[in-house]
Amino acid sequence: MPKIEGRVWRFGKPQEDFVFDDVSDYLDREDALVWVDLCSPDHDTLCGLAEELRLNHWAVEDAVAAAERVKATAYSTHTFFTVYAVDVTPEGADDAPRMLSMRRVSAFVLPRGLITVRLTPDFDMAQVNRRWEEIGAQQYGVGALVHGLLDVVVDSHFAAVEALDDCVEAIEDELFDGSSPRGTFQRRTFRMRRDLVNLRRVALPMREVVNSIQHHRLEVAAPRELDPLYADLYDHVLRVSEWTESLRDMITTIFETNLSLQDARLNTVMKKLTGWAAIIAVPTAITGFYGQNVPYPGFGTVSGFAASTTVILVFMAVLYVMFRRRDWL
Repeated sequence: MPKIEGRVWRFGKPQEDFVFDDVSDYLDREDALVWVDLCSPDHDTLCGLAEELRLNHWAVEDAVAAAERVKATAYSTHTFFTVYAVDVTPEGADDAPRMLSMRRVSAFVLPRGLITVRLTPDFDMAQVNRRWEEIGAQQYGVGALVHGLLDVVVDSHFAAVEALDDCVEAIEDELFDGSSPRGTFQRRTFRMRRDLVNLRRVALPMREVVNSIQHHRLEVAAPRELDPLYADLYDHVLRVSEWTESLRDMITTIFETNLSLQDARLNTVMKKLTGWAAIIAVPTAITGFYGQNVPYPGFGTVSGFAASTTVILVFMAVLYVMFRRRDWL
């Protein structure tokens, strides 16, 4: 069942008489600013709104597509973009299939209105409304609404990359102390690599999204009061991108170091096994010699048994001391 909500401002003041069927009338008024949110919209409702507001057909199809990449496209009458916010699973939920969850939201940016489309209700628009109140969205037009939405999304990227950075530090500590079982360590590393790939997929294209929206604002002579806010937003996007790239290098280094440590442990084990095999070979060889069915000095006597035992102990002791000095045992 689709859920529709919205807000309308007139002369910079919020109004309580928002009616979805009057959206086109609101947009025709120069003193009005409109936000409409469509949650889980059916195709007919969205197509009807698109026809009424003359939205691009392909942009409407992208808004309801099952899997759509992060992008921003400027049309003659509006701008369409799709972004993903990121939620972080609480630390310690090892049974969770992944640490990060993606929350998609698409938007149509009109000269005096913003239409957001959510396929699922998991993206909380209440935090966006709070951000609009903080920056005084009604005073600066639709550009402030777009900034508030993108700012919430980028902040979620920041929270995700900080959580991944903390996990990387924890894994670095476990890498050398060996406190975590190998299987658990490898699963955590693999899950983190997968989450980082998903984060990069939605965070890196944000540079083009913010650039495209900012350039489109400048082309329509938007208020300059928002320029510092968009510059700060773009700086945050760059920081997230750079941080993500550095974490990618760190994860790759940890993965390769783990493999190297496993090879070193395997070499140590093989070295010790080889040393003990050499020591054990001494009594095998001597007892095999004394076990011949031919006469030899001490054959069938107590003195021969004592001599063979003495030779075994002496040679084993000599080999043990030599291997210990070379750190083979």
